[in-house]
Amino acid sequence: MELPGIAVAVWMFVCFCASVAGYPNGKVRGACTSMVPCHGGSPQLSPEHTITVNGTEFKPRDSIEVHLSGPDFEGFFIQARDAEHLDSPAVGSFVLADRRRSQLLTCGRTKNSAVSHTSKAKKEDIKVYWIAPGDAPKHVQFLATVVKKYRIFWVKIPGPIVSQPDVLSPTPPLHTTSEAMSTSQPVSYISKPFSALSCGITKFCIRNPTNCDPGSASCFFLSFQQEESSVFIEMSGPSEGYLAFAFSHDQWMGGDDAYLCVNEDHRVHVSTAHLKERSHPLLDSENALEDVSWRLADGVLQCSFRRNIHLPAYTGRFNLDTSYYIFLADGEVGEGGLIYKHGRQPLVTKGLYNVTGLPQDIGGSRAPRLIKAHGALMFVAWITTVSVGVIVARFFKPVWSHSFLLGKELWFQVHRMLMLTTVMLTSISFVLPFVYRGGWSHQAGFHPYLGCAVMALTIFQPLMAGFRPSRHAPRRQLFNWFHWSTGTTARILAVVTMFLGMDLPALDLPDPWDTYAMIGFVAWHVGTDVLLEIHSYCLIRKVEVIEDDRVQILQSLTSAEAEGHLFKQIVLTIYVCGNIVFLVAFLIAINQV
Repeated sequence: MELPGIAVAVWMFVCFCASVAGYPNGKVRGACTSMVPCHGGSPQLSPEHTITVNGTEFKPRDSIEVHLSGPDFEGFFIQARDAEHLDSPAVGSFVLADRRRSQLLTCGRTKNSAVSHTSKAKKEDIKVYWIAPGDAPKHVQFLATVVKKYRIFWVKIPGPIVSQPDVLSPTPPLHTTSEAMSTSQPVSYISKPFSALSCGITKFCIRNPTNCDPGSASCFFLSFQQEESSVFIEMSGPSEGYLAFAFSHDQWMGGDDAYLCVNEDHRVHVSTAHLKERSHPLLDSENALEDVSWRLADGVLQCSFRRNIHLPAYTGRFNLDTSYYIFLADGEVGEGGLIYKHGRQPLVTKGLYNVTGLPQDIGGSRAPRLIKAHGALMFVAWITTVSVGVIVARFFKPVWSHSFLLGKELWFQVHRMLMLTTVMLTSISFVLPFVYRGGWSHQAGFHPYLGCAVMALTIFQPLMAGFRPSRHAPRRQLFNWFHWSTGTTARILAVVTMFLGMDLPALDLPDPWDTYAMIGFVAWHVGTDVLLEIHSYCLIRKVEVIEDDRVQILQSLTSAEAEGHLFKQIVLTIYVCGNIVFLVAFLIAINQV
């Protein structure tokens, strides 16, 4: 058993939670009374395992063979109790048939009055011997709790009733199946998708995407409807694993009141839990939910339940007449019901809401505001200001060489202004994820590393430009090469970084639209660059020196230059408009996530 499992088990025992399979070593004395595992969720209703005995009568000190069998199971807990008072303590004692797979436990004051597993190893049958005490009741019934997996278990499976000789059969009804299943919550099945018709009228609803139909295969839906002193809750969404929502006092995970609908082996378990920072939810041993229903259809998981507005007896349950931020998440479920971290950023409401107040129909955001701002600023910098600044410096020196602004050539001033704007936007954007995460993100892959490289090159470019040699200095060509190569490297890394960042859980722009849009922008920029390069080459070819009979003819450049400058200005205008279209598309996508 791993150390965290031991720590959780100890914590459960201290809190007097009855646990069976929560203790892989079978030390489950805390379950002596209820025989209920402290796993959260509800027990199964139809037992798959049976208890058999080798006799129906007993006398004090007699031995009865007890046999538990059925499909593979990991944990078990067996007791004998007064058949007419199943809430009474265990009676009699047991003797083991196989010490490797079973062990004796003491419940209450009766030594060896229960039997449990020794490990999580799968088993199909267990045999033990029950020794009748001298003061045995007239009728004794054997009960067993069986754990197939962490979230699949049966509580108090009723076994045969054995009686002392010459004693009348127990007067029905004995507390058999109904008593054995008294810890189970009634579970019904939902017959059709939820409806959003009452959203904003009698229901408080959260939908993602905004105004989506709960019946569609891409809609995440959460509704709350107050009914006197309770609230009826519906939740649905595309998930093969789990759906969960939580009430929180802030927009950060930790200290939250959570509710999970978990699909395991095509059965849905509904549980309450407590979120402690960024760790697995701590499922509650006691479930405060009523009227639990669920449905699985076409990849959509639905569940509904009711809970009281106030639950003072349950620690960690928030009152529902107060305003909270609301989280909505989905993810995968592993072996044994292990809940994995959500695959993408949870939906978080933009403000505090009271679900028992005025009914509303709202959306939410899966991207934190700081991450949205980070993405938006980077797109502005590397889709518009850098791209236009590079085009101006590359192709507009001859076009604007005779125009001046503040004592400098116009092309240079425009280029410098756009590049300094890029440095400013990139610097601000670079800081935002660190503010949001409170440090370095270890779950963002190569994106943060490449981002740091882009930031370093972005700062290095203007510093290098400050030491630019004069136009005719011998080292000017070397400077030009370094300046171009550093800028080109930064632009390439920036595009790669944006490609990686668009699909990170904190932003996660729509797939595959974001990839196609970024490819379209790159093709747009490269295409414009190639077009202007071809145009420049053709313009130079118009200047020819032809030697014929020692006569040099120089073609006039006046009309060619005018024609070339007009073409470049038209291309630049179209290019800037195209960049703005790409930028607006990305900003709209960021705003909608």
